[in-house]
Amino acid sequence: MKSYIKLLMLAGVMGSLTGCTDLDTPIDTRYPVMPDNPIAVDAVFNSSYRQLHNWFGRDFGEGVVNQGDEIMGCCYTIGNYYDDGRAINASIHSLTLNNWSTNIMSGCMEGITQTNKILLEYGGPEKNDPVVAPVRAARAFYHFWMMELFGDAPIIDHVVQESERIDRSPRADVAKFIESELIEILSQEDGLSKKNDPTTYGKPNYWMAASLLVKLYLNWGVYTHPITTVDINTPNEKLADCVKWCDEIIKSGIFEVGTGYRKKFFPDNGVHIKDFIYAFDVDPANKPEGTTTWHRWFGFKKEGLCVPAVYGWTHDKSLAGILVLTKECVARFNLPGDERNKMVLKGPQYQMDANYEFTNIPIMVYKDPSKPTTLIGQLNYRDDFEFDDGSIYSLGDESLPAINKTNIANGTALLNIQKGARLCKYPPREQDYTLYNRQQANDYPIFRYADILLTKAECIMRGAAPTMGHSVADLVNQVRDCAGAPKVTSFSMQDMLDERSREFILEPWRRNDLYVSDSSKQTGARKTVTKYGKTKPTPNSIGRNAKAQPTPTAALCRFTKIFCKQTPTGARIQDIWEFN
Repeated sequence: MKSYIKLLMLAGVMGSLTGCTDLDTPIDTRYPVMPDNPIAVDAVFNSSYRQLHNWFGRDFGEGVVNQGDEIMGCCYTIGNYYDDGRAINASIHSLTLNNWSTNIMSGCMEGITQTNKILLEYGGPEKNDPVVAPVRAARAFYHFWMMELFGDAPIIDHVVQESERIDRSPRADVAKFIESELIEILSQEDGLSKKNDPTTYGKPNYWMAASLLVKLYLNWGVYTHPITTVDINTPNEKLADCVKWCDEIIKSGIFEVGTGYRKKFFPDNGVHIKDFIYAFDVDPANKPEGTTTWHRWFGFKKEGLCVPAVYGWTHDKSLAGILVLTKECVARFNLPGDERNKMVLKGPQYQMDANYEFTNIPIMVYKDPSKPTTLIGQLNYRDDFEFDDGSIYSLGDESLPAINKTNIANGTALLNIQKGARLCKYPPREQDYTLYNRQQANDYPIFRYADILLTKAECIMRGAAPTMGHSVADLVNQVRDCAGAPKVTSFSMQDMLDERSREFILEPWRRNDLYVSDSSKQTGARKTVTKYGKTKPTPNSIGRNAKAQPTPTAALCRFTKIFCKQTPTGARIQDIWEFN
């Protein structure tokens, strides 16, 4: 390897001592001559990390997060946010090969392609020089999500050549490939940085790779056994290894859950949040790709009719208001003194102040906000409701029930757009709406220290030996202390599933969490739980939940060099358990 590449490991130190004056290398994605300074090389590496931003925002939310048992995608009529079921299909587990419009599979493949090009150019003869360890971690991350979501997946460990055929590998082989990559780069001297500071924030480092290994090991039994045979008794041979890597992160002393839960997710979050091990780093001003419009989807559809304004400032942007919480999810947020309860918006609503704390000022809805005599009533989210048209999960026409004296008197005027409890985990700033077209600045955590603590607790519950003097209650209480929730003395597997919902709602892992055994079995594999809820009628097409989902045909069409084995066109997700 060229000596200047090794300077990447010293870039932070050198920058503080001397600065860099050779900035003439053009930033491009192709180099006829290799760049000759570490800043340019770092920019190349960053391009592979930020491939994540092409699909981990709205696409991931609609295609994966909505598959959990917490969030329901809805519409108002067939022509008002139905969008061919884009946000709805994942919620009802009715994804098919051709109606899923999100781009996760193709996004993963694009990321892998970019990492492989970098490894070819910078990785040395064996493409494993320590300096490219972060790029290999990113490649492992992209493979993880293909395996996690689609089961059997292609192992793409090199730059694919013209006419080269790469079939899907069994899910177990993909898991073992990811494991081998992570173990190797975690053991490399001068490889992954153990810093967790501005130089590594949003990039793969040692702790990101360790956290990914923890996730891999927690569901190892699911990943390495045929999907049709996985059940509550499937063994997990990696529980002790999972605990080992949890302890590695805990012993570092770098991370902490802190005090105060909600502020971790406010627009000014970032590297100072010590709970964040690896985060989706966004900024609508400087890093606009990957930003997400959280408030657009959960907010009140006719926010312009509200006085005072929800957050104290007005805007002229439209809101969708098509994501609501299932009634069962709402019921979980019931612990006395738990700050996390404040994220769930149900019942009469009150204005928030500049610090996103609720005031006692009611939010009133008017037919015409400029005319006090047109008052409709206080904004009131109903968590217990019926769909207007259950076949398309429609809340009903957004202008109904009509604004008239009778409906105002009985509190039903404009009820349709007040159906469903909402979630306010990632509140917006005023400039997100006045300058950046609703794109928000809130960083999105992927791996958190709180998750490491609860994962270790779960491993112990499943039969792993306790270490470091930790009991299940000790670990759970560390997480609860952050939010002011009551301490526990005992904890069941159902308690753990509920706790993870409170702690990690609207983060990447609920679908993964639902591979879980019941409280009578302390060992073995996680398994899925049927999504349910009075607010979410179950269509006849849903029978059992799937542990893998169909690969969109469009993803394979975009990558014509990669010929993956495919499932029959039109097959529903719940009928796809293995890819043959």
